Amino acid sequence: MSHRIVIVGGGAGGLELATRLGRKLGKRGLARVTLVDTYLTHLWKPLLHEVAAGSLNASENELNYVAQAKWNHFEFQIGRFCGLDREARSIELAATLDADGEELVPARSLQYDTLIIAIGSTTNDFGTAGAAQHCYFLDNPVQAQRFHQQMLSHYLRAHAARHQSQTIDVAIVGAGATGVELAAELHNAARELAAYGLDNIQPKDMHITVVEASPRVLPALPERISGPVHARLEEIGVTVRTNARVEAVTADGLKISGGDMIPAALKVWAAGIRAPLVLSELGGLETNRIHQLIVKPTLQTTLDDNIFALGDCAACPMGDGSEKNVPPRAQAAHQQASMLYRSMRARLHDKPLPEYRYRDYGSLVSLSHYDAVGNLMGRLMGSVKVEGWLARMFYISLYRLHQVALYGFFRTGMLMLSDRIGRTTQPRLKLH
Repeated sequence: MSHRIVIVGGGAGGLELATRLGRKLGKRGLARVTLVDTYLTHLWKPLLHEVAAGSLNASENELNYVAQAKWNHFEFQIGRFCGLDREARSIELAATLDADGEELVPARSLQYDTLIIAIGSTTNDFGTAGAAQHCYFLDNPVQAQRFHQQMLSHYLRAHAARHQSQTIDVAIVGAGATGVELAAELHNAARELAAYGLDNIQPKDMHITVVEASPRVLPALPERISGPVHARLEEIGVTVRTNARVEAVTADGLKISGGDMIPAALKVWAAGIRAPLVLSELGGLETNRIHQLIVKPTLQTTLDDNIFALGDCAACPMGDGSEKNVPPRAQAAHQQASMLYRSMRARLHDKPLPEYRYRDYGSLVSLSHYDAVGNLMGRLMGSVKVEGWLARMFYISLYRLHQVALYGFFRTGMLMLSDRIGRTTQPRLKLH
C-alpha cells in the first residue's frame, strides 16, 4: 500500500503542498495524498479585506477543492478536524451539515502515515468584553461576505431616508496590514457606492476609525513604512488612533483606554492571531499559549515525528539562533510548503529531512487604489523601499504567483485575461 499523506487545511500552504505532492507523488502512485478542509472552496486569505469591502467578488476568485484534486491527482475530503489518535495514526472529522442543519457527510476517521496540519489561525480578541458579540472578524470568506452585506444594508437604509442626514461609523481594531488595507478599501467603496447612485451618503459621511494599541500603525514593519501609511490614511479621511487599547466593545462602539468612546455601528476586529483551540486538545501534542503546535526545524511536532505542522498554526523557530518564532505571514507558509514538498519525497526514501530557515523577502501594503508601499529584501540588494505604482504591481504579483503554484502559467494567464475582460462588463464594486 502506498504511503498515506493527509494534509489538514486548504489554506495557501496546505493547498499548494497538496497540489505539488499530487502532481509528483500521487500521479505516479508513490503516495496517496489527501487534503481535508471544512469548506468546499479556497480563497487566498490576504484578499478577505477586499471581499469585505466589495472590491472583490469571492465567488469569482474561489478555487474548488474537488476540481483541484481531480486535476492534480490528490483526494479531497470535506470535514472539520476535531480529533487525533496518534497510536492508531488516524484523525477524526466531524459531521458536515447542510444549510438546514441536516447531516450532509457523516463523522468519520481517516488513516495516515504522515499527517501535515496546516489549519492556519483565527483572530485573537484577547478576551475583550463584548468583542465576540459585537465585532465582525475576517477569518474566512463567509465572515467577510457577512460584513459586506451589513455595510450594504446600512447604505440602502440611508439611501431610502433621503430627508434625513445620515452617517455610517466604522471602527477597525488593529492597524496591522489587514486593518489599514480594509480602511482604505472601505473608503474607496464609499466613493464607488456614491458614484453608482447611493449618494445620500457621500464618502465624507462614512467615518472610518482605525484603533491601534501600539504607538504606530503597522507595528511589525519598519517605521519608514508605517509613517507614510499613517499619513496616507489620514489624507484620505481615515481617523487613526494609536496608543489606544480597546477595553470593551458595545453595540454602540468601542470603549478605549482613558475612558473615550468611539461610536461605531460596524466594528471589525483585526488585531492579533491565535491557532484554533482544537490543537491544544490533540493527543498531548506540545502547544504554546496561543494554541500553536510547537515544531522542530524540520517542521515535525516535538512529540511525534509522523506529524508535521506549517503556517500560522505552527510555532517554528526562526533558525537564526534567536528565540523568536517565524512570523505568521503568507510568505512563511509558502516557504514551508515548498520545504515540506522536498521533505515528503525524502521521507519516502528514508533520507534526512531538510530544516527550515525563514527568509524575509519584505512586506507590501496596498491602500486600495490610493497607494501602495513596502520594502523588498534580498541577499544582493538588501532592503529597498518601494511605493506607488511599482509597489502596487509587486503586491498584485504575490497573488498571481499563488495562482501559478495552483494552476500553472498557462491557466493563470487565462485567468488574468478573464479578469481584464470582466472589468469592462461588471460593476467596479460588488453591489449585492
